Amino acid sequence: MKSKGFATLIFFVILIIGVAVAYFLYKEGYTVEGIWVGIGAFFLALILSSSIKIADQWEKAVVLRLGRFHALKGPGLFFIIPIIDTIPYWIDIRVIATSFTAEKTLTKDTVPVNVDAVLFWKVIDPKKSALDVADYRSAISWASQTALRDVIGKTMLSDMLEGREKISIELQRIIDERTEPWGINVISVEVKDVLIPQALEDAMSMQAQAERERQARVILGDSEKQVADKFVEAANSYASNPTALHLRAMNMLYEGLKSNATIMVVPSTAVDTMQLGGVAGLTALAMEVEKKNKGKDKRDKS
Repeated sequence: MKSKGFATLIFFVILIIGVAVAYFLYKEGYTVEGIWVGIGAFFLALILSSSIKIADQWEKAVVLRLGRFHALKGPGLFFIIPIIDTIPYWIDIRVIATSFTAEKTLTKDTVPVNVDAVLFWKVIDPKKSALDVADYRSAISWASQTALRDVIGKTMLSDMLEGREKISIELQRIIDERTEPWGINVISVEVKDVLIPQALEDAMSMQAQAERERQARVILGDSEKQVADKFVEAANSYASNPTALHLRAMNMLYEGLKSNATIMVVPSTAVDTMQLGGVAGLTALAMEVEKKNKGKDKRDKS
């Protein structure tokens, strides 16, 4: 009992006082009176200790008088009439967390899943919780499990994996409707985990990998198309301006020779196009560039 320690103290205090008074009367020669005082003190201590109750700050005591609801008591110290009054329930009015699961439940697209969730609830009407349902804790647990199974059966697997918040809100609405007549308020429902079969998990992983590869190939193809379009634009520009093509070709050749390359293969048609005087002119140009590069290297070493 919640008040067992305090009630025991009251019992012994009254009993000790009664025994002391009875002993005093006995010493004074009032033997019969002393005995009756001792017996009366015992029964008085027993009645008072049985009538004193203490409820914690977060509790409400449901008091029945001769089997009928009488009152809600607590928190703190209160009194009842022994034998006539009884306290069948001590209702906890704090926020309580209850975990519940649904194992191997089929989704709307017939995929078996295991779902773990947690329910946060609070008793707002202790009278209804005590009188309208036999065991409100078990009742809310079973109501939560059945609601979770109902929601899973109406939801596609993809929606369940992506929209846990939506499922939580729907669960809260359903459970709150079922438990409101019991004086219980559902604060929130949180879906902790959704477990799918290992084979399906592997298949979904392969599908996601294939989708990423497809996107990479699409991006690469778009890049190649953009590069090809730019080449077409450049070719059209060079076709209408031979001088620009000639200067670009000479610049490319010069850049290639400048990078310390001693051998460069150039098609004869390109040499004729750039009007470099044939192979001899191209060779002289290469030797001149190489000579300049060697001179530059000697200055750097010095």
